[in-house]
Amino acid sequence: MSSKEEIKEEQKRINRLRTLVDLTISIILQGDLPIEKAQGLVEGVKNQAVTLFPGKEETFELIYRPRFNRAIMDRYGLH
Repeated sequence: MSSKEEIKEEQKRINRLRTLVDLTISIILQGDLPIEKAQGLVEGVKNQAVTLFPGKEETFELIYRPRFNRAIMDRYGLH
């Protein structure tokens, strides 16, 4: 069983990742970036996610990658 401190620390990491994802999606949707740069931002977020949650690459791909893909498709008209 996790201690309250461990739970609190994990919640901080979750919130940090959620904020990073939301900000990156906002930048992609509102920015004037080349698609390659947008894709690079996504990879940067993935690297941060894996740093915050080691061994959770598959979780990132299942939860966040579809959101990023939708944002890129909407922004760059790739339907």
